Amino acid sequence: MSIEIGQIGRAETIVTVLNTAKALGSGLVEVFATPAMVALMEEAAVHALNLGPEESSVGTALEIRHLAATPLGLKVWAVAEVIEIDRRRLVFKVEAYDEKEKIGEGRHERFIIDSAKFLEKVNAKREEQGA
Repeated sequence: MSIEIGQIGRAETIVTVLNTAKALGSGLVEVFATPAMVALMEEAAVHALNLGPEESSVGTALEIRHLAATPLGLKVWAVAEVIEIDRRRLVFKVEAYDEKEKIGEGRHERFIIDSAKFLEKVNAKREEQGA
């Protein structure tokens, strides 16, 4: 794991009928959905990380504000900056923009995990439920 304060990740997409509030059930209008913005912010945070081959990260907390609506056809992007490191816990400042303005901001927390151990634990939980 090689992560430092100030590392930045970025993710982008175009607003289509598939990522609108209407399509995702978070509203009735065809504007960029808050859940889609959250996913873009998380993707940007993942892109900020330089993890080893056996490592991954999982999101554990997110506090955001959706500041402005974005119509169909516009490009949107998110930027995540590492602002705090506490062993395996990472905190990011996240922001989202469209071609006109800032559309979202907040904080996001992720934990670095050992992928194999994590999946072993998840699979054991599934087996306990008889799935």
